[in-house]
Amino acid sequence: MRVGFIGLGSQGAPMARKIIGAGHPTTLWGRRPASVEAFADTPAKIADSPAGLAAASDLVCVCVVDDAGVEEVLTGDGGVLAGLADGGVVAVHSTVHPDTCRRLAGQAAAQGVTLVDAPVSGGGPAAAEGRLLVMAGGEAGAVERCRPVFESYADPVVHLGDVGAGQITKLLNNLLFTANLATAVSTLALGEALGVPPGRLGEVITRGSAGGFALERVLAGGGTLDRIAAHAGPLLRKDVELVAGLAEAAGARPGSVLDAADATLEIMKHPRAGLPGDR
Repeated sequence: MRVGFIGLGSQGAPMARKIIGAGHPTTLWGRRPASVEAFADTPAKIADSPAGLAAASDLVCVCVVDDAGVEEVLTGDGGVLAGLADGGVVAVHSTVHPDTCRRLAGQAAAQGVTLVDAPVSGGGPAAAEGRLLVMAGGEAGAVERCRPVFESYADPVVHLGDVGAGQITKLLNNLLFTANLATAVSTLALGEALGVPPGRLGEVITRGSAGGFALERVLAGGGTLDRIAAHAGPLLRKDVELVAGLAEAAGARPGSVLDAADATLEIMKHPRAGLPGDR
């Protein structure tokens, strides 16, 4: 399968390298020359536009930051949908609103193109090691067609349902991670108040039934959320806001997980809009 890849950031770049390493003919495009120049040591081809990349691809993977970026890359002047042939597939690896993927899937279908939403979890190191988690939504046949490419950088690849299901799953994952940060940091603070050093307490809990990735991140940050807030605060706020909006639209009560996630955002000084402490 000929693969095009757009979004060569800290996570996308190692994903693209794994695709190339698996032997798939690969074409790259990037806004910044440096992002594609880093692949000069590979057989990947460089396109001069998303449309040019799409014309040389059967599957186009998009791993840009947000909804606006996905829309621009796919539907803007010289975008992917202007160049991808009938029967092509687009995989959206970005974390965006499920409705964005559903709407773009409709536009793509009008041109004979299938869109799969396939957000990922694990970060750059996991991509480089081929152990990202891919959460896929879309037609089962399209997901299976993409699977050999996805499996070059991911294990497992989980098909969750129709278009949008992957995004909903990723947002719920990020909601729970955000909530767990507050419970982890408050547990360490309570332990210290009760005379147990945070480092020692963390060492024990990470080896016990209450251990988890959120606690590990808090410990790596010295027992506070300052380091995480600096690089991930706005992104976590965006994801929590998206889930809260989805729940409200569906008439669903998110319960304590949203309360805990909001507590994390408050600690990070990145509260959701309209909540106490909003800046």
